[in-house]
Amino acid sequence: MQIIYRTTFEFNLLHVIDFIAEDKPIASVNFANELEKLILNLPNFPYKNRQSIYFNDENIRDMVFKGYTIVYKINIQKNLLKY
Repeated sequence: MQIIYRTTFEFNLLHVIDFIAEDKPIASVNFANELEKLILNLPNFPYKNRQSIYFNDENIRDMVFKGYTIVYKINIQKNLLKY
């Protein structure tokens, strides 16, 4: 399953990482690395996380990570995960 990152996801992620880095630079690196591991593991179990509370679609999921909600969409036909 291929993972696609939208520009808005990348922008928001960089904003969060920069915010964390203001007080704890090492924590921001750890945050990014741990999140990347979770995202790269999702193709194995794309329905692992709860159905999104923001959308009425079982293919849109919410991954909660350290207080942040990461919304992603599963497209089984195209074999894609979109963030």
